[in-house]
Amino acid sequence: MNATTLSRFAPSPTGRLHCGHVCSALNARQLALETGGQFLLRIEDIDFTRCRTEYTEGIFEDLAWLGFQWPVPVRCQSQHLAEYRQTAETLLQRGLLYPCFCTRQEIQREIAAAGGAPHGSEGPLYPGTCRRLSKDEQQFRVNRGDSFALRLDLAAAMATVCRPMEWLDLNRGPQQAAPELLGDVVLVRRDIGCSYHLCVVHDDALQAVTHISRGEDLFEATHLHRLLQELLQLPIPVYQHHSLLRDADGKRLAKRDRAETVQALRQQGLTPADVMHRAGF
Repeated sequence: MNATTLSRFAPSPTGRLHCGHVCSALNARQLALETGGQFLLRIEDIDFTRCRTEYTEGIFEDLAWLGFQWPVPVRCQSQHLAEYRQTAETLLQRGLLYPCFCTRQEIQREIAAAGGAPHGSEGPLYPGTCRRLSKDEQQFRVNRGDSFALRLDLAAAMATVCRPMEWLDLNRGPQQAAPELLGDVVLVRRDIGCSYHLCVVHDDALQAVTHISRGEDLFEATHLHRLLQELLQLPIPVYQHHSLLRDADGKRLAKRDRAETVQALRQQGLTPADVMHRAGF
């Protein structure tokens, strides 16, 4: 086994796994096998309003029943918040983040007043309201105790990049990063002190992940992740964005739509092979 080649499956424990998750896990494991490497499991549990310990245990249970094996201990992001905050502090000290005091309602009103805004994978792009505040006004509001998130100043970040930001996607070929597709994204949420984008880039580098297989719904996010890798001087993994598993109506499987879980399928008497077949393998 080549220990330098490593892929990962990184679910969020906000519910039990369904066949869409199984598809992602199988793609990640297959990528590890094809490259002679190792499969890693990580738990991305920074959303404290939705993540639960019993769902984490359910992930372990379902994957073990399906025949997966992974190194232990498993990294759980909720146990490493200080690391993510330090990474954010690095960007903040370089002037690449700014405080955003806007609520979602205020952002929606500004976009409506402007007659709309460009859209990215996460919805309308932030119109830059708080970026236009003076440093004195920003500091005054911080000192006053106003709640705020930290957003990436995309223009300032791009100005520091001195080379083309490229990556290899195994399904789409060589790619050129275009972080403007996501605009001034939130990198430090006001409720948890970090964000998915910041944590995933940090952890993939820390855990020496070389090959990332994930759903095509995250393809656009990779443009931003390449920028963060460049800003933080991190290694560039090889990516594979696989197609999503969909129901009979063509809608992607999702927890919020109560997609049938692996646990339920197991209770119905299906075998691991049956479930993997439903997941496209």
